[in-house]
Amino acid sequence: MNKPTDKYTYRVMWSEEDQEYIGLCAEFPSLSWLEEDPIASLSGLRKLVLETIADLQKADEPIPEPFSIRDYSGKVLLRVPPETHRHLVIQAAEAGVSLNRYIASKL
Repeated sequence: MNKPTDKYTYRVMWSEEDQEYIGLCAEFPSLSWLEEDPIASLSGLRKLVLETIADLQKADEPIPEPFSIRDYSGKVLLRVPPETHRHLVIQAAEAGVSLNRYIASKL
């Protein structure tokens, strides 16, 4: 059976500053967990996320929805300076593709 923490987005990476592995959760950017072992870092963070969810529930506060189950339209609105827009249009034309396809290929 899935735990409430299974669908969240986790990352474990080395922290040179702390000389340990740091576990992070994208949906809970204020939370982190440091350990000497990357597996222990992930485990500690998952427990912390579970505790945080319980605290939010008790306080009747909203719980972040995991990115993995959110609906996405596929549309991204982006503002760039007019000169950047011009350069992108030219590059797309030279590549023989639409501006949308050109930008998507660069992402």
